[in-house]
Amino acid sequence: MTTDLPAVLLQPLDAAALQALIDRDLDGARARAGVPLPPDFLADTWLWTLRLGQMIGEPEVTPWLVRAIVAESGPAAGEVVGHAGYHGAPDERGMVEIGYRVIPAWRRQGYAQAAVRELLAYARENGVRIARASVSPDNARSLRIVAAFGFAQVGEQMDERDGRELVFERDL
Repeated sequence: MTTDLPAVLLQPLDAAALQALIDRDLDGARARAGVPLPPDFLADTWLWTLRLGQMIGEPEVTPWLVRAIVAESGPAAGEVVGHAGYHGAPDERGMVEIGYRVIPAWRRQGYAQAAVRELLAYARENGVRIARASVSPDNARSLRIVAAFGFAQVGEQMDERDGRELVFERDL
């Protein structure tokens, strides 16, 4: 893993921000989030709907779900370059699954790795013992990221939206 990653802040998004994104109210979502969410976020309605449902059904998982990746350094300093979070709160094994997406304009500049670094740090600080990542076998960039962070493949799964995924885990 490279040590010269840009600094990022993972700004939590709440149910009101997600509802505004679902409603395609970018100004309202920005106001609620307190950061300049990019128009690209309007394309992820399926994810916002899924995570909003989790927040409504289990409000206690909200802090684990969705965060805007705010670049604090690098060429995008001050911009929201993507989103990251967990698929839910830690399970009975003390495991969380991480997820991240950097918008196309800011890819290949270290922001995904910086977000993963912050996700793992937050998980560790909050008692998580195992981190998981599920990656398409065709996603070479994410495969390099999980390898750089010491994840090892533990299996495969079929995701109804994304198809075949390789499942990786690492101890924290």
